[in-house]
Amino acid sequence: MARITLENLAHSYLPKPVSDADFALKQMTHIWDDGGAYALLGASGCGKTTLLNIISGLLTPSQGRVLFGDRDVTHAPTAERNIAQVFQFPVVYDTMTVRENLAFPLRNRGKDAGYIAARVGRIAQMIGMEHGLDRKARGLTADAKQKISLGRGMVREDVNAILFDEPLTVIDPHMKWELRTQLKQLHRQFGHTMIYVTHDQTEALTFADKVVVMHDGRVVQMGTPEELFETPAHTFVGYFIGSPGMNLFPAKVQGREADLGGLRIDLGADYAPLAGETKIGIRPEYVQISDQGHPVSISSVEDVGRHRILRGRLAGHPVNAILHEGESLPAEPRLGFVPGRINVYHDDWRVAPGKV
Repeated sequence: MARITLENLAHSYLPKPVSDADFALKQMTHIWDDGGAYALLGASGCGKTTLLNIISGLLTPSQGRVLFGDRDVTHAPTAERNIAQVFQFPVVYDTMTVRENLAFPLRNRGKDAGYIAARVGRIAQMIGMEHGLDRKARGLTADAKQKISLGRGMVREDVNAILFDEPLTVIDPHMKWELRTQLKQLHRQFGHTMIYVTHDQTEALTFADKVVVMHDGRVVQMGTPEELFETPAHTFVGYFIGSPGMNLFPAKVQGREADLGGLRIDLGADYAPLAGETKIGIRPEYVQISDQGHPVSISSVEDVGRHRILRGRLAGHPVNAILHEGESLPAEPRLGFVPGRINVYHDDWRVAPGKV
């Protein structure tokens, strides 16, 4: 296992990048702790796979360094990094049995036959294939093959890191939940450094201790699921995390109040004067629905089971609110914001109270 350091890292697919826009990965410096479970989360094209391939050695960065522990591996080939990588689509040996596929990385390193049998049995049980170990991989379904690929990535105990590039894409929804849970249990038991790339916030938030959110080639926030939900560092994080995402409103902020199209919003804390583009953000969960507060124009109410989502417009801007189980919708609903749950943004970045 290893601590992974990304030092002044940046990458462009162009031979002579000139501007910031020419870089698929903008300059970043981050430390990924030894034994951490991380999820790389973001929309398609944001740079997740590029960053993962740099860590794995499949791609050499345009600038900066990658360190495993104290060792500079920036130019070291994948084979010398002692990692396991599981790709989006299954990579298996069709002529081998399930058992032989799972055992291959261990046999390749000369492990004892008894250890191989025990380890393969354990991993096969984890991926739900203990009763099909002697079947040939050829002819298996895509999700069965991906489970083999997943198991082969986890069969070694001595790796520096295990990298997963959207590994559950072809897995059915119920099995996705089971495998995520088992991956989490494996991490707790063996403490491998794990990096899991996904565009699915549910996968990221249920798997990772820390989620690394990427947007337009940048890491915009690295934090726990709670930090991403409660205090998004960037408006993209607020929008991307949550269902529905954070409500964002252009507003003038002065002291303890925000002016939203003539509506006075209590922020719950004092802020220094802000020039330029300012917004306030609040989760739908913290929008209060009652017969008091600010007038809202309702466009729809969606029943999603344990709660309802109210969608409408507030001061001319789209707004979502959660109507919790057991709550009734007033005949003439109005909205209020929980003051301590409002975030303030300047040029899309979160501002702490009392600071510019």
